[in-house]
Amino acid sequence: MKPSIHPPYGPVVFRDKAAGFAFLTGSTSTSGKTVEWEDGNTCPVIDVEISPASHPFCTGTARVLDTAGRVERFERPYAGREVR
Repeated sequence: MKPSIHPPYGPVVFRDKAAGFAFLTGSTSTSGKTVEWEDGNTCPVIDVEISPASHPFCTGTARVLDTAGRVERFERPYAGREVR
């Protein structure tokens, strides 16, 4: 790797304000805002709209689509045709 061309890597807090959830991870992302983390260190904070605490798939509130109805609607125009 070439020296001095990579962005600095360090601890960053990603925060989901809607769910009241935050996690600390390493990243090259930066922010002008900072927050004091649980261990007493000050880290840059990035606000996100969706996190594991608020994503429908992770929380179990995801909707299941009716795939059987979609297949039937797709096959309906071709129902009278002969298969070769």
